[in-house]
Amino acid sequence: MAEIKIGILKEGKTPPDKRVPLTPIQCRDLITQYPNLSLVVQKSSIRCFDDEEYANLGIQLVDDVSDCDVLFGVKEVVKSELIERKTYFYFSHTIKEQSYNRVLLQTMIAKGISMVDYETLTHANGRRILGFGRYAGVVGCYNGFLAYGKRTKRYSLKAAHLCHNRLEIEQELQKVDLPAVKIIVSGNGRVGQGALEIIKQLNIREVSKEEFVLQSFDESVYVHLDFYDYNERIDGSAFSNKDFFSNPQWFQSSFMNYASCADIFIAGHYYGKGSPFLFTREDAKSSDFKIRTIADISCDIDGPVASTIRPSTIAEPIYGYNPHTESEDVFDKDDVIAVMAVDNLPCELPKDASEDFGNALIQHVFPCLLGEDSEQIIARATICENGDLKANYEYLREYVNTKD
Repeated sequence: MAEIKIGILKEGKTPPDKRVPLTPIQCRDLITQYPNLSLVVQKSSIRCFDDEEYANLGIQLVDDVSDCDVLFGVKEVVKSELIERKTYFYFSHTIKEQSYNRVLLQTMIAKGISMVDYETLTHANGRRILGFGRYAGVVGCYNGFLAYGKRTKRYSLKAAHLCHNRLEIEQELQKVDLPAVKIIVSGNGRVGQGALEIIKQLNIREVSKEEFVLQSFDESVYVHLDFYDYNERIDGSAFSNKDFFSNPQWFQSSFMNYASCADIFIAGHYYGKGSPFLFTREDAKSSDFKIRTIADISCDIDGPVASTIRPSTIAEPIYGYNPHTESEDVFDKDDVIAVMAVDNLPCELPKDASEDFGNALIQHVFPCLLGEDSEQIIARATICENGDLKANYEYLREYVNTKD
């Protein structure tokens, strides 16, 4: 294959994002693995890895990446910095017709750019290849226990973003002092599995759904729920995944079965449009609703987790939701739910999250980019090319033709 030149972009979005698509070591390893590859890194003062860390491993630092064939970033590229006829990889946040990025996609089409969105890179079975979900789960679950400590004043954890790396997070977890609480963890994707890494680090015992609801314990325990565990047919007939995805209106939430005996909820589920809310504002007002600490990693505002009325921030990750007034309140009051709903959680551990992301890129994407793409992984994920939408993304036609 002919030589290809790749550039790692500096992040230009505000607020700044410190994550990178490839760490310095990963850049070095790629160059070693692929003799036909040259790779440069655009200088940046905001990355979690300093420019010197790349330079010390022999990676060339540049200001200008216009001679690169392919450009890799993390978040949306500043429209004025897009270079004509290049191939870009980043999260464009356009495939759901997000109005705030319509002009971004219009600009890429006008400039003849080939746009490969990380979110659309999938295996042949449709499963996503890339994402920062694992570290959203890790940090979000950690923040859930931080919130519980603050609410109960039993212990105090260092904020995740002040920890140097995952190792320091794990050291902080040694401070967690839990009474005999019951914990719900929802979700079985990357986010849910990341949350479970923290649960297991704490050596919290898993119990069955029946045990969780019916039994008392003299130690902290958790139950792991997937969507079929907290949704049921309204007519009482058997649950079917196919029916749930095709006709979510036939179903209702049974989450209150668990909320009536739980203390902490780590919400790492995926919520599909039209599905029943896990719990409503009316549910939260009930005397049967016992949960008082919620880490809503999924962070759907005014959605399936009724207490999530706004995102929180890395600097101020916790707010209180008063179910009786349906408004914010002091989070450590008895009847108030402490809510953690940071919507950019992986940014709190940017080095670890970047390394995890880069490993997936190297394993699944670069072989297709620099060798044979027999499964058309990159082709399927290309939103636009040569001045037009690709066939798979024709549904975006009205979106891109609309003028703001």
